[in-house]
Amino acid sequence: MKEGYYSSGKFARMAGVTVRTIRFYDSQNILKPSMVSESGARYYTDADFARLQQILLLKHLGFSLEEIREITIKDTDVEFLLNALRIQEKLVRDRIEQLELVSSAISETASAIGGEGQIDWSRMLDLIHLTEMENSLSGQYRNAANLSARISLHSRFSTNPEGWFPWLFAQCPPRPGQQILELGCGDGSLWTACTGSVPEDCRILLSDISEGMVREARRALPAGDPRFSFRVIDAQEIPLDEDSCDIVIANHVLFYCEDIPKVCRQVRRVLRPGGIFACSTYGAAHMQEITRLVQEFDPRIVLSAEKLQNRFGLENGAAILQEEFEDVELRRYADSLMVDAPQPLIEYVLSCHGNQSQYILDRYREFRELVEQKTAGGFKITKDAGLFLARKGE
Repeated sequence: MKEGYYSSGKFARMAGVTVRTIRFYDSQNILKPSMVSESGARYYTDADFARLQQILLLKHLGFSLEEIREITIKDTDVEFLLNALRIQEKLVRDRIEQLELVSSAISETASAIGGEGQIDWSRMLDLIHLTEMENSLSGQYRNAANLSARISLHSRFSTNPEGWFPWLFAQCPPRPGQQILELGCGDGSLWTACTGSVPEDCRILLSDISEGMVREARRALPAGDPRFSFRVIDAQEIPLDEDSCDIVIANHVLFYCEDIPKVCRQVRRVLRPGGIFACSTYGAAHMQEITRLVQEFDPRIVLSAEKLQNRFGLENGAAILQEEFEDVELRRYADSLMVDAPQPLIEYVLSCHGNQSQYILDRYREFRELVEQKTAGGFKITKDAGLFLARKGE
């Protein structure tokens, strides 16, 4: 055996794992051997051993194989690792909260059974639902991580110094005493960027169809601030009274809704006469350079299952809104991105709602090299975004 190289068996024994585990990581492109002999025997080095220790640690922390593959591709991917660790930290906190709820529910259910001598099946069903919450937490925080990656790219590399959220806030600033509803609040970034400009007697309901996102928004804003409340809401079924809101905000949300006309009808119903529906979206040219980049790498990649701006975009949004609102105005946001670092762009691509992971993760090194080349001298990306202000008649 060549000096400095270990057979699969010895390498596995050194790490305290089975040869089958080593072969599995090889087959998943997570840890490839440093050398393969003509006979097919695989050999590993001390550097591979360090990489294996990293893999085992990440696995213990609860990372998925896909996440481990991304993190261990290159030791300098510090930003990805830090972001992933923050997500894991939030997930652990939620697990603690969830386990405390389960513990309390078990104690109450046991006491009720012992005292009443019979089983309350409704209470038992609630207990089952609580224990099943665990299954949804990882998915919720993967959604939060994807949103964070997309916001980060824009906040770090936008050429417009004002920034999207301050600009959006300035187009329809809250006035004293107003009632405001945000649909699809995400992690609350609109309000964390502008909290100091919100009048003390405003009441703002942050809502999202994702419970995980609502939780993120609640954590991002000052605890106990009476201006903000939080609720899980489907934009197609808004559970508020008629004429109860002065402003409804939907920031890059409508094109995700299954029935956009129904959402518009619901918004009109809850708006007071003269109230404003502020809804932002993209145009056809938005981020087109990223699409060209990934398709240069592999023409099969589609970053979204459909072109979202075709459902509700800058080109057709006014016509959709005019079915329900009397006065519709479009305001465009002048901006572009100049990206000079590869990792944030890679994270953005992987966060998209398409099939990119299927074609990128197995060839991650090649994709990273391509992105490094593109960003070496600054990679300019077109931004084509804007805001519709639709007013309900008096």
